[in-house]
Amino acid sequence: MSQPFSIAIHGGAGTILRSQMDDTLRQEILDALEKSVRAGHQVLEKGGDALDAAVEAVKVMEDCPHFNAGRGSVLTHREIVEMDASVMHGKHLDAGAIAGVRHIKNPITLARDVMIQSDHVLLIGEGRRSLPLKAITHIQNKTTS
Repeated sequence: MSQPFSIAIHGGAGTILRSQMDDTLRQEILDALEKSVRAGHQVLEKGGDALDAAVEAVKVMEDCPHFNAGRGSVLTHREIVEMDASVMHGKHLDAGAIAGVRHIKNPITLARDVMIQSDHVLLIGEGRRSLPLKAITHIQNKTTS
């Protein structure tokens, strides 16, 4: 018998004004949020770990241009994309994070790999290139989309 579970996501505070959100944009955002929660729920439903469920849910938001994450990241004052991501696993008392990274499709995956595959908790900027982490295969050339 499986344990009962639930999942919650947060799409961010954002800066979009309600006056700028038409029905189409609103539905696209709601659809992405539903897809995100379903991705995480599917992992849990199959008996997967909460960390993996969280990563799958966040990846959906990172792939959507409507959220300030991954593909939808806001540009820095130098007009480049630099992203941060972090994960924690309470049961194992472990954490992993990346900060100021560029050219990564899904930063949350790299944060998980820092936690699982390295002795580090946080990698910053180009420092992440020095470790042979699996997620580095998700690096894309010149863009995060």
